[in-house]
Amino acid sequence: MEVTKDILIQYCELREEIKDLRERIDRDELRLQKIEEEGVVSDTVTGTRADGTIGSIKITGFPIPEYSTVKAMLKKRIAKLQIMEDELHEAVNAVDDFINAIPKSDLRQIFRLYYIDDLTWDMVAMKMNYRYPKRKTEYTKDNCRMRHNRYLEKEENL
Repeated sequence: MEVTKDILIQYCELREEIKDLRERIDRDELRLQKIEEEGVVSDTVTGTRADGTIGSIKITGFPIPEYSTVKAMLKKRIAKLQIMEDELHEAVNAVDDFINAIPKSDLRQIFRLYYIDDLTWDMVAMKMNYRYPKRKTEYTKDNCRMRHNRYLEKEENL
């Protein structure tokens, strides 16, 4: 059942891509804010002045091309983010359906902590030990990861 693994992989990749896109949007917003705060920019060039003499000329103005470019890019990225967040919601539902179909309760919890809560294997083991303090064998990052991997391999072979 390779579809299962693909759903999980796609979900993780989509989540990371959204994180990256949000960072880019934040950078663009900061860039726009900086352009707006600085307002007028100026530069000195050498050329012919209005009176016909050659020398340095100070040019000032608002950087409209840069501002427009950044603003347009920001608009596109925000629209793309909305589309990707909708895809992520669908992916979360697919992952949740998959996890709910796992027969063992503790394995379901391991999958939820790892995929939905985005915890590391160390953190998953710590949470599981907190939830089940009287368990004979403690959860470790390795046994959580191995149980996860074995379950996925078993699902592939079905």
